[in-house]
Amino acid sequence: MNRKAILFLLGTVLLIALTTFLGPEEQSLGANVRVVYLHGAWVLAAEIAFFAAALAGAAGLITRRAALHRWSAALGRTGILFWITYLPLSLWAMQTNWNGLFLSEPRFRLALTFAVVGLLIQVGLWLLNRPWLTSAANLVFIVVLRVTFSAASNVMHPPPSPIFSSGDWRIIGFFLALNLLVLLLAGQVAWLQVKPLKVEG
Repeated sequence: MNRKAILFLLGTVLLIALTTFLGPEEQSLGANVRVVYLHGAWVLAAEIAFFAAALAGAAGLITRRAALHRWSAALGRTGILFWITYLPLSLWAMQTNWNGLFLSEPRFRLALTFAVVGLLIQVGLWLLNRPWLTSAANLVFIVVLRVTFSAASNVMHPPPSPIFSSGDWRIIGFFLALNLLVLLLAGQVAWLQVKPLKVEG
């Protein structure tokens, strides 16, 4: 296996963990806000991966280039991986900051539904192995996801973003840096799917 690529990915994971641990505290939530930072960056990376999968898929359908279909497939799988793993981070954020699990929270229920449906879709697409169908499905998936969430009520996710509306550039800057690191990790996951791992002798 390509050890350098794997080590680079693991190094990114460790850097994300260290960066999160060193994140700035918040007046109300204290150090527990760091879990909120991480869960926010994680779900944003999932959505960006879904958008990228849709864009690559649309371009692939128009140009019929196999490489674009491969990228759409890899990004779609990366998106659902980050989406599914964001759910336990969300539960962790609830528990540490609000001392309980609000499982009936509208957006959490929707996130869980899309995680199950998205996983089943990605598994089905992998089994069918039809590149054009994967690209089309990735395009439809993000459209349905965004339309559904835009109509969902906000209980624990009040707009606008508490981080960006805080006016604290220390927190905003940290959150942007954390987002870039998580996006780097998502890019690495997608890249490892597109580029076959070389066997090293």
